[in-house]
Amino acid sequence: MTPSHHDAATATALDTCIDRAIERLRASSPEAASALADPQVAARLRRLAGASDFAIETLRRQPALLERLAADPAAPALPMPVLDAGNRGDWGALLRRHRAAESTRLVWRDVLGLDDVAATLAGTTGLAEDCLRVALDALELEFAGRHGMFRDDGGRPRRLVVFGLGKLGGGELNFSSDVDLVYGYDLDGVADPQASDGERPLAAETWYARLGQQLARLLDEVTGDGFCHRVDLRLRPYGSAGRVAWSFSAMEQYFQHEGRDWERYAWQKARPVAGDIEAGERFLVALRPFIYRRYLDFGALDGLRTMKAAIAAEVARKELADDIKRGPGGIREIEFLVQALQLIRGGREPALRGRALLPTLHALVQARQMEAAAAEALEEAYLFLRRLENRLQMLADAQTHALPEDPLARDRIAGGLDFDGWDALREALDRRREAVGAEFAALLAPRRSQAAPDALALYWRALPDAGAADTLVEAGFTDASSDAEEADGLLRDLARSPAVAALSDRARARLDRVLPALLQGAAQASHPMLALRRLLTMLHNILRRSAYLALLDEQPAALARMVEVVSQSALLAERLALHPLLLDELLDARVSGPLPGRTELFDACAGVPGGGDAETVLQALNEVRQALSFRIAMAFRDGRQSAEASARQLAWLADGVVARVLALAWQEVAGNHGEVHGARFVVLGYGSLGGEELGFGSDLDLVFLYDADPDAPSDGARPIEASRWFSRLAQKIVALLGAVTAAGRLFDVDVRLRPDGAQGLLVSSLASYSEYQRERAWTWEHQALVRARMVAGGAGLGDDFERVRAQTLSRARDPDRLADDVVTMRRRMRAELDRSDAASFDLKQGEGGLVDLEFLLQAMVLRHGLEHPALLEPRHTPGLIDAAREAGVFGPATTADLHAAHAYLLDLGLSCTLDRRQRRAPRDAALDRARAAIGAAARAQGLDFAAAPR
Repeated sequence: MTPSHHDAATATALDTCIDRAIERLRASSPEAASALADPQVAARLRRLAGASDFAIETLRRQPALLERLAADPAAPALPMPVLDAGNRGDWGALLRRHRAAESTRLVWRDVLGLDDVAATLAGTTGLAEDCLRVALDALELEFAGRHGMFRDDGGRPRRLVVFGLGKLGGGELNFSSDVDLVYGYDLDGVADPQASDGERPLAAETWYARLGQQLARLLDEVTGDGFCHRVDLRLRPYGSAGRVAWSFSAMEQYFQHEGRDWERYAWQKARPVAGDIEAGERFLVALRPFIYRRYLDFGALDGLRTMKAAIAAEVARKELADDIKRGPGGIREIEFLVQALQLIRGGREPALRGRALLPTLHALVQARQMEAAAAEALEEAYLFLRRLENRLQMLADAQTHALPEDPLARDRIAGGLDFDGWDALREALDRRREAVGAEFAALLAPRRSQAAPDALALYWRALPDAGAADTLVEAGFTDASSDAEEADGLLRDLARSPAVAALSDRARARLDRVLPALLQGAAQASHPMLALRRLLTMLHNILRRSAYLALLDEQPAALARMVEVVSQSALLAERLALHPLLLDELLDARVSGPLPGRTELFDACAGVPGGGDAETVLQALNEVRQALSFRIAMAFRDGRQSAEASARQLAWLADGVVARVLALAWQEVAGNHGEVHGARFVVLGYGSLGGEELGFGSDLDLVFLYDADPDAPSDGARPIEASRWFSRLAQKIVALLGAVTAAGRLFDVDVRLRPDGAQGLLVSSLASYSEYQRERAWTWEHQALVRARMVAGGAGLGDDFERVRAQTLSRARDPDRLADDVVTMRRRMRAELDRSDAASFDLKQGEGGLVDLEFLLQAMVLRHGLEHPALLEPRHTPGLIDAAREAGVFGPATTADLHAAHAYLLDLGLSCTLDRRQRRAPRDAALDRARAAIGAAARAQGLDFAAAPR
C-alpha cells in the first residue's frame, strides 16, 4: 500500500492508522474477527480502511454487511427497507442504516476497482432515488389516511411530484452530496381542487407543502444514526421565500414572467425522481420552451456572462484554490462550459438537451460545436475530478470538495488512488485543472473591445438630428453624392422609427454596435446601395427579435457572413428578412461541412413531430425546409458543390416534404372518414421534380394515383367511396403544401400534367391512368412521362406505375412522326415562352437552351426505349445523357459536350434564381458553345428546334 520511497514517518503514520482501524473492526464483532482471518478479505479491508473511516465504522455497526461483502466482494445492491404502519417509529433509522450500508458497498466497490467513476455516480444517484421513493410512498399513504387525496375525474390520485435538479437530475450524484429538490403538483382534471377528500381536508397548497416538508425532515434530520440525505429546497421559485410546493400552472406562470437565466440553467438537468413521474415528465416538456429557445439563444449570453463572472468572483473572494468543485479549473467550470453551450444551441438541436454531462459533451462534438480534442481533455479531467471528489467525501462521509491539509489525509487519498505520493497526485490534478481553466476562459469571451467609436459609429449615434452624409462617402460607402444622400435618408428614417425608439437600453446598445459594421460591409459591396437596402430591410425584422440582434452583436463572424450573403444574393437576403430563424444557419458548422444526402434530407422531414394541429406541423416542416434549402443554397453560392448536385438535393428535400405532408393529409382524411381497406396511393413527381433538377423556389408538378374499387366505402363514422376519399386526400395535399404559415409556404403545386389536364380528375385510378397513357395521351405527355417518378406513397403501387411507364415509353413508334410531334411542340413552346432578345438569352426556353436538351433526351427515349430498356431507368439529365451513350445513340464527344452544356446552363440558371433575376444571361462565347452543342446533337437526331422560317 505504502510506496517504499515515501517518507518513513508518513508511511508509519499511515500503517498505524490502518492498523488501528482494522483492530477496532476486529474487536467489534465475532463476524468481523472471522472475516479478518481470511488473508484475502483482510487485504481488501486494509485497502478499504486506508480510503474510508466512514466505511469501516459502518462495518463495525453492521456486521451482517461485512459478512455479505466478505462472502461476495461483488455483492449486488442491498434491498430497500419496507416502511409501513407497523414500524412507523423506525422509518428514520431504517433509511439511515440502509443509506450507510449501501454507501459503504459503493465505497468497497470503488476502492477495490470493481466500479468505474460513472458506475459509482450512478449507484449514488440510484440510492438517493430509492430512498426518496420509499420515503414518499410511506409518508403519502399515512398522510392520505388523515387528510385524503386530490383525485382526477377518473378517481386517480394526483400525487406530489419530486423533481431532482443538479447532479441528482443528471444522474451524477457525488458520494456525500445534498439533493436539490423542487416539489410540484398537477391539478388539471380535478373537479374541485379546493380541498382534499379526507376526514381532515386540507387546501392543495397546504396538503402538498406539508407532505414535502415531512419528506425533507425524514431524510435530512440528523439523529443517532446520522442522516439519510441532506435536502436543499432553495431552487424552487423565489427560493426560501417561496412556497414549498407549487402547482404546475403556477410554476409555468412564474417561469414565463419572472424566470431568470440561472433558473433555465438549473432546470436543464431537472428530472422527476419520486411521486408521479409521468406527470413530472409532461411538465418538463411544457417547460422546455423556457429552458431552450427555438433559435440560437445568444440573447442568454449576458446572463451567462454574469453567472461566469460570479463564479470567478467567488473563487477570488473565498480563496478556493484547493476546492476541486468551485475552484479554478474545477468541476463547476466543466459543467458551466457544457450547460452554457446547451442553453445557446439546445433549442435547435434536440440532441443537446441531455441531462447527463458526458453524453452531452459527446453530442456537442457530434454537432460540431466543440473540437474533439477539447472534449476529450474535458472528459478526462471531469472523470479525474469526480473520482477525486468521491474519495475526499468517502474518507469521512463529509460534504467537502477541498483538498486536505493534513499530511496523513493527503497520503491516504494519494495512496488510495494509486499515486506515488501527494506531489504526484497534485501534479496530475494541476495539469487537468489548467486545461479546464483555459477552455473556461475562452467560453463567453468578452465582446470585442469597445475601442474609440469610428466615424460610422459616431455618425449613426448622431442621427436623426445631426450627422453628416459626407461620412458615408469618406468611409468608402459610395462615390456618388446622390447615393450618399439616399443612404443618409434611409438611416435617418431608421433612427427615428418607432421600432428603434421602442428598444430597451441593452438592445439599443447592441444596435449601436451592429449597425456601423453593417454600414462598413455594405460600403465594401460591389453594389453598396443595393446591399444597404437589403440589410436595412432585414434589420427592421431583426429589431423585433432581440435574440437575433444579440446573435449579430455577439458573433462578428455571423455578422460578416450575413453582410456578404445579403449583398450577393437577393433570394437569400429575402429569405433572411422574412425568416430571421435562418440567421442561425450562418453560425451552424454544418453550413460549411458536407451536405446531407437523400436519406438524411428525407429523415429530417419525416422527423417533424406530428403532435398538435396541422398548422403547427406545417410550420415546423417549413422551418426544416427553409434551413436545409438555405444550407444547399450556401453550398452552391460558395462553390462547394455544383449546380447539378444542388438541384438534385433540392428535389430530394421536396420528396421528403411531400412524404411528410402525405402522412399529415392521410391522418386528417382518415380522422374524418376512416380508411379504405386494401387501397393504395402514390404521389408522382413530373417535370423538374421528377427529373431531380429542382431550382430555388420552384413549384412542384404532381400527379396522384390510387388503386382500389372506386365504389368501396371507407370505414369511418362518415364513410365515403374510395374515389371521393382519394380525391379529398389529393386536395388536402395540394392545400397543405400551399398553406401560408408564419414560416412561409412549402411549395406551389401544379397539377395540370394529370390525364386530361385541367379538365381531368385530380386523382386517377391505376387502371384509368394506364388506359389513358395507352389510348389517349399525346406525344408530349409521353415525353413528360420520361422524367416522372414516384416521390411518396406505397412502394407496391409505385412498382405498378413503373410497369405502366415502361410499357408506355417502350412502345414502337414511327420515327418521322415522333420527330415531327416533338419539333412542332417545341417550336410552339418557344414562340409562346422564349424571352430571349438581342442582348440576352433565355436559359430555359431559348434556342439551344435547357428545354431543347430535355426534348432531345425525351425524343431519344421514346425512339429507342424498345430496343434499349436501360434508357428507361434514368430520370435526371446527366443520367439520360450517359444512358444514351451506353445505347450507342451519342458518341463520346457528344456526351461530353452535352454534359458540359447542361452543367453550364444549369449553373447560370441557379445563379440567376439566387439573385432574383430572370433566367437570362448575356450572350458570350461560353454560352454560344453550350447552345451549339445542344443544337448540333438535336439536329444529329433529326430534330431541328430552330424556329421555322417565315
